[in-house]
Amino acid sequence: AYRSLMSIISWFRLQKYTSFENPTHYEIQKVLVDHCGQDADDLLGKKKWLGSFDLSLFLEHALGVQCKTISCNSGHDIAINARQLCHHFDTQGTPVMIGGGQLAFTLLGVDFNDKTGEARFLIMDPHYTGPDDLAQIQPKWVGWKSQDSITHMGTKLFQKGETYNLCLPQRPSCV
Repeated sequence: AYRSLMSIISWFRLQKYTSFENPTHYEIQKVLVDHCGQDADDLLGKKKWLGSFDLSLFLEHALGVQCKTISCNSGHDIAINARQLCHHFDTQGTPVMIGGGQLAFTLLGVDFNDKTGEARFLIMDPHYTGPDDLAQIQPKWVGWKSQDSITHMGTKLFQKGETYNLCLPQRPSCV
């Protein structure tokens, strides 16, 4: 989730909504402990999974960004929420953090077919490390994916038995 958070903060900075610099892991943990009620012994300095809810707490405190959440009891439910996600991108345009299982992804857009009900998702997999070479990055690490696409780890992108939480940051209300 850390890399998804960096992408979201960078988006807000590129839109000139903030000048906030990307924080370190420890700085994120410190904010969650000092201002959001997380347990210091359980979090500070640990390699602990941060989820969508943690990101929304951090964004609210550090940037003043409100977030909406979509909870999905199964990977199948993400496609069911495609229309709501399209509305988010039409009205807010902000990247969406998807957390579920042991992975986090960043959603950059949705292509929804009203006639068939099929949806494709523009996913940025923040787990890529390597050169800035588009041939290596696209479409494996950034690209349009269906609900049944396979991740870099050989599993389905959205798995049936996993719970997913989506963090939908909202643009400032003055916009």
